[in-house]
Amino acid sequence: MHYYQYMETPIGKLLLAGDGDKLTLLGFPGGSMARRHEPDWKQDPAPFAEVRQQLEQYFAGQRQQFDLPLAPAGTEFQQRVWSALQEIPFGETWSYGELARHIGKPKASRAVGAANGLNPIPVIIPCHRVIGASGKLTGFGGGLETKRYLLDLESATLAPALL
Repeated sequence: MHYYQYMETPIGKLLLAGDGDKLTLLGFPGGSMARRHEPDWKQDPAPFAEVRQQLEQYFAGQRQQFDLPLAPAGTEFQQRVWSALQEIPFGETWSYGELARHIGKPKASRAVGAANGLNPIPVIIPCHRVIGASGKLTGFGGGLETKRYLLDLESATLAPALL
């Protein structure tokens, strides 16, 4: 059985979906990766209480790391990329090339970019922290405005610690 719930956030209404134990999907309300629930999924907020709490803390600037059971579905290569994304420190960005080198595939920056773009659990698996080699913001499933918002949120959260 697949469960789902929608959650209002500063970046819009997010779709949370999972199997009751693990989060399998976080969908954006708009952008190229906009998602809606499937007809056979059951709406139930109970499995997402901890997800909601941690996301609320993140958006309030009170959480820098997520500690949630995740089950993103993807190929072995995609799983490696998504795992590496979780190693990018809060408030920092890596280029696609840096991410490719980090997983031991220095010539695979395009494949890394493709895997990054298919991340089924954005925000929690922080694909927004990957930028172009020039330092420019590049594609993001929730739209570039959302990517900028998330990066700015993380910078603002870190700023008090730097004083």
